[in-house]
This record gives sequence, structure tokens and C-alpha cells, in this order.
Amino acid sequence: QVQLVESGGGLVQAGGSLRLSCAPSGRTISSYAMGWFRQAPGKGREFVAAISRLGLSSYYGDSVKGRFTINRDNAKNTLFLQMNSLRPEDTAVYFCAARSRNVDITNPSGYEYWGQGTQVTVSS
Repeated sequence: QVQLVESGGGLVQAGGSLRLSCAPSGRTISSYAMGWFRQAPGKGREFVAAISRLGLSSYYGDSVKGRFTINRDNAKNTLFLQMNSLRPEDTAVYFCAARSRNVDITNPSGYEYWGQGTQVTVSS
């Protein structure tokens, strides 16, 4: 069992930056490919970014390409999401997730473990 804990959310003005972190308890994240998803009020869970187990490959949703960067430090057992040029439409609860299977990385159902989420609010 992997328990994931996100941190780093908060309130920021449009154009600003935030860095989210995700750390597990009970396991090392190096065993898993990882992803970030977000969910705005009244909407479904949206794919944000994903990274391979060793960090050699990364993928992004169209709405965040060029603004967000996913990376991982397996030595520190931590996943990150650097968010730049934030927009009000980025406001959501952000979740990190872990998967051990080779599945569609954009589909939340492919991820076995989830954090509780951290709120990101971008004011205009």
C-alpha cells in the first residue's frame, strides 16, 4: 500500500508560480510511474502530467504544455510539479497518483494510488 501526500498548494495571482510536491509513505516511488491530475468544482478529473518510473519520459496535457514541468527525485522519494504562468482556469484540487501498470497515462482509472489533493487557487 502506498499513501501519497501532496503539498505546496495555495493562493497565487495570475502569472505567478507554485511548486507542488508529492511524497509517499510506506513505499518508495521509484517503483511507480507517477502522474498529476486536477479537478475543478463540478468537473471531472483532468490529466495534467505524467512521468516514467526513472524520469526519462514525461507527458503533459494540452492545457499545461509549456507552462508546467513534472519531475521526480527518486533519491529524495519525491515527485514535483512546477507550475508557471498560472491562469485562473488552473484553479483546482491537484492530485498526485502512482501506477505500476503500463496503461493509458491520461486515464485516472489506470492509477492505483492517490493522494488526498492540494488546493491551487489562481486569482485574476
